Amino acid sequence: MVIPLTSRGTGRRKRSVCRVQIRKGSGEVVVNSKPIFEYLQNRKTLELKATRPLIVTNTTNDFDVYIRAFGGGSTGTAGAISLGLARALIETNPDFRPMLKKEGLLTRDPREKERKKYGLHRARKARQYRKR
Repeated sequence: MVIPLTSRGTGRRKRSVCRVQIRKGSGEVVVNSKPIFEYLQNRKTLELKATRPLIVTNTTNDFDVYIRAFGGGSTGTAGAISLGLARALIETNPDFRPMLKKEGLLTRDPREKERKKYGLHRARKARQYRKR
C-alpha cells in the first residue's frame, strides 16, 4: 500500500464547508492560517470535537493538519472539520475506517436550517390564533 504525501477531505455541517489537508508532521492544526484554538476562540469542547478523529485513531502527533474553512458559525465549522479530517485520515490509511465508523465520525449531519415561508414570522411560527 502506498501512503500519499498529502491527503484531502471535505467536510460540511449546517452552512460550514471545510477543506482539510493532512501531511506527516508534528501535530500542528491550522485553520485559515491561525492555530485551531485561536480560530475556535479558545472553546475547548469545539476544539475536541474538531480533532476527535485524530484522538480516536491515536494519530494526534503524527500529522500536520491544514484547514480552509468558510461559511457558518463556530459549532458548524467544528463539525465540518471533524468530518473532513476523518475522510482525509481514511485516504491516508483505510484501516482507520472501522474505528471512525464506530464513533460515528463518517456520517454527515444532514440537519439544515429550514427556510422562512411567506405569511409566517419564521419557518413555522405563525400569528397567534384568536377564536373570539
